[in-house]
Amino acid sequence: MRGIEIKEVSKGYKDTKALDHVSVQFEDGKIYALLGRNGAGKSTMLNIISNRIFPDQGEVLVDGKPARENDQVQQNMYLMSEQTLYPAGMKIQQAFQWSKEFYPKFDMEYAMELAGMFGLNTKKKVRTLSTGYKSIFKLVLALSVNVPYLFLDEPVLGLDANHREMFYRILLEKYIEEPFTIVISTHLIEEVASVIEHVVILKDGKIVKDCATEELLAGGYRISGKKEMVDIWSQGEDVIGTEMLGTMKTAYVIGSSKEKWKKAPEELEVAKLDLQKMFIQMTNR
Repeated sequence: MRGIEIKEVSKGYKDTKALDHVSVQFEDGKIYALLGRNGAGKSTMLNIISNRIFPDQGEVLVDGKPARENDQVQQNMYLMSEQTLYPAGMKIQQAFQWSKEFYPKFDMEYAMELAGMFGLNTKKKVRTLSTGYKSIFKLVLALSVNVPYLFLDEPVLGLDANHREMFYRILLEKYIEEPFTIVISTHLIEEVASVIEHVVILKDGKIVKDCATEELLAGGYRISGKKEMVDIWSQGEDVIGTEMLGTMKTAYVIGSSKEKWKKAPEELEVAKLDLQKMFIQMTNR
């Protein structure tokens, strides 16, 4: 079976449970968003998948094979994270050459082309790069390794709007040309909403939502009006959050029916929910 399967994985740090019996699958050839507030366990999950840390219990399977301490499996995945794993005194072009030693399919010519597009000087040393250009350096590496499983942990940190747009465009072009599995962990939810096919939301080390983006967005609504009316119409719905302002109430629901809200009275204000608002409500409760 192609894909990554995380089975009952737990990981703790002193008094904190970073992941608590998490099970999830990342299917072959899909783009995922891994969302969660700071400390929810996103980076821990990605680090476990990529063998940078090990779980206290549970296992990770890649194409049906255990990922732990398996060099062959690890060559099929790449994690871009806040960590820079290259010597600070190494030049960018040398880092590209070094990457080919670990990832045989690394495309040196493509990496140099991307560096030019992003304005990355390949003669500079890693330690001289600004925060934005360190991110660009790591993005160029991630886009050039050509692995079946790519994990991007806060990939656009420090990038301006133009560079962010360029990155998403190039990533999508690459994916359309030859689909592979991409997992993006980010706080810039609205920027990735139109790119991702599937959403996994973590809260306090547990998965609170795991479904197709289209399905999640289709059933999300904001219902506002007099408290009594909102309570009546939201009864039986999956209410993920509420807000009160005087006698007025707003309820946020998911998994709802479009047909139901077509029949709502004029006193109710009904609007679709975007992914960011859904995320905020799901992780607040």
